[in-house]
This record gives sequence, C-alpha cells and structure tokens, in this order.
Amino acid sequence: MTPAPRPLAGLKVIAVEQYGAAPFGTLHLAQLGAEVIKIENPRDGGDVSRSVGPHFIDGLDPTAASGLFQALNLNKRSLTLDLSRPEGRSVLERLAAGADALIHNLRGDVPARLGLTRADLAPVNPRLVVVHLTGYGREPERANWPGYDFLMQAEAGHFALTGEPDGAPSRFGLPMIDYAAGLSAALGLVSAVMAARTSGEGAEIDVSLFDTALFHLSYIGQWRLTHGHVQGRERRSAHAALVPCQLYRTGDGWIYLMCNKEKFWGALCRAIGRPEWIEDERFRRFPDRRRNREVIEEMLDQALSARTTAEWMAAFAGKVPAAPVHDIAQALDNPFVAATDRLQRVATGEGGFRAIAGPVKVDGRRAPLSAAPALGADTDQVLAEIGYDPAAIAELRRLAIV
Repeated sequence: MTPAPRPLAGLKVIAVEQYGAAPFGTLHLAQLGAEVIKIENPRDGGDVSRSVGPHFIDGLDPTAASGLFQALNLNKRSLTLDLSRPEGRSVLERLAAGADALIHNLRGDVPARLGLTRADLAPVNPRLVVVHLTGYGREPERANWPGYDFLMQAEAGHFALTGEPDGAPSRFGLPMIDYAAGLSAALGLVSAVMAARTSGEGAEIDVSLFDTALFHLSYIGQWRLTHGHVQGRERRSAHAALVPCQLYRTGDGWIYLMCNKEKFWGALCRAIGRPEWIEDERFRRFPDRRRNREVIEEMLDQALSARTTAEWMAAFAGKVPAAPVHDIAQALDNPFVAATDRLQRVATGEGGFRAIAGPVKVDGRRAPLSAAPALGADTDQVLAEIGYDPAAIAELRRLAIV
C-alpha cells in the first residue's frame, strides 16, 4: 500500500513543550509529516505528563507509558537537553540552525531567560520562526503568572456558560482552551514558516491561553459588546437563541436535537407524527419558538418518551439533526467509529495499543501513528544528525547535558 501523503514532510520543529497546549498543536504537525523534536530536561524527568496517571500502558518504557502522554505525543522524537548550561545552549543553537521553527509553552517570563526569543536565535538562523505559547502573554503584567486551561475558562467567562442555570458554574469536560491554543499556535507556526520560505526572514508568534479563551467567546462576546447582553447558562445545554436545540427525554434516556434551520422544525414534527405543530402560530419561526421554549420542551419530552433513543435515531437519520448522548465507552465503541480508521493500532514491541487517529485526512487517508518516544529515545541519533561524533555525545552524557 502506498504510504499516506505527508504534506508537512520537510518541516522541522523544535518543541520545548510539556503537558497539553503545545503538545496538542505539535501532535497535528507531526501527524501531517513534520519532524517534531521534543526538548526535555534530563534532570527532572522531561515532560511532566510522562508521569501523570492514573492509567499507564503495559509493555512501554516507563517514561512513555502514561496514557495521557501517549495521546499527546504520537509521531514525535525526544531529545534530552539541559538548556540552562552553555553546552546545552550550544546544542540548541546547532539544532536551530537547521530547523524551521521553535515552539514552547513555557511561562511568559521564561523564554527570555532561557534565550528562546527570536532575537536570541536569529543570529544562528534568520529564517527561524519562534512561537511563544504562554498562559497570559509575555507582557510584564502577568508574564510570571502560571497559566492553565481551567483558570482561563473561569476568568474568560466560560464557566458562566456551562452547566445548568440553578447549578454551580462548570468547566468543560475536556481542556478545550489548551487544545484551541495549541491549534492556533500550530496555524501561526505553519503560516509564518510559509512566509519565511519566501522572504528568508523568520517571525515571532505569540499565542496565549487567555487570549484564546477570550477569542472563543465569539458571538456571545459580540452580543455583550454591541448590545449589552450578558449570556448565562441555559437549561439542558440549550442554544441561547435557537429552538429546539437542546437535550430532550426519550423512553430510555436523552437525545440532543439541533434544529438550527427552519426546515428542520417541519422535518422533526413530521418524523414524530405531529405535523400540526408546523403551522401552530406559537412555533412557526425561531422567535416564536424561543418565546415558547418551555412549552416545546414539555411537548417534545412527552412525544419522544414513546420510543428509545436508538429508535428515534433510526427515524431521524439524515432528516433531523440529532445525536445520542454517549458516555466515553459508548463514544469509542460507536459502530460509526469502529467501521472506519478513526481508531488505529499503534505498534510497540509488546504488540501495541489503540489510539485515536488525527482528524485530517489527505487524499482520503489518515497518517499512520507511531508511539510517543521514551524519554531521550532519539538523543544520540538527533545529535549525530547535527554533527556530533560518538566521542562528543559521550562527553555530553558525562556532563549530564543530555
């Protein structure tokens, strides 16, 4: 079989990264063919997510067995390197000389201290793109603040939009700000590299978790800025304006309906055997239905309770936008997932494990997955590639630089 196309083949990225945001962004780059070299401190165990449990995969090197680490670092390489020492700095500069980009997700005041700004690295490679993915930015006011996803959700208003109106404010179930910031950083990186390959001049890209969280307020934020409206939590995860678009009860659980075009209201009414609702003056248009949201909720609960969620999904398929409400096991065991390559087997010396494949298909195919590396697994090979002979590598190891 012909290998899957790799559109980012030839892109070399140095990643001084750990935990979630930057690793999620570079995960996409690696699966699209970029060479992503993780720089990890040999003195502190490297990327902190290597030790995060509670679930570890049997048969892998202990430094790479964390399920969290594997999920975020497939298809990458690992180079241990102490950046705080002159010998380590020399290695970094030699590596940067042949790279397209460097990305990190350090605290905002750290890159300048470690010499990871474009001003520091441009002398060795003027084409290098440097991407700073920080918590709050590199401006003095909050540069030294530790920043994490859930803090951003709280301060940028996301908690106030999540959960039931009479319950406590809630975070998303996943670190979506980390993921979104990682993707924004990856987009900025690729865009700047494209420009650098034309102009010969690199760039410095800044993305912060806080700015990402604020930007993702999107239309909810616009409503406040232009109309003074402060959106709060809606019952049953409902859309703020469109009805029906929320959870409804079925005979054995819940279903989510999302009739976000006028035509879907009529399709829903016909599918559940209530065509008379289509011309009911209370429900004719979105504004009418929004005014009568509670009435519609009660009527749909009663109608949908006559069948199971699976039966309604069969009736709605392709006609009414609907989804069952799955737990994680049901989501991964979904026949729609199982019948495709959305889950792939990652080969290891002990037989392998399953992982979720990337969402981008190129010419109809997804990139194959390789296991995330053990700590420092690629150190000798990477050093040799940038000109270190065995004796020099041995000396770096003696000095605990790598």
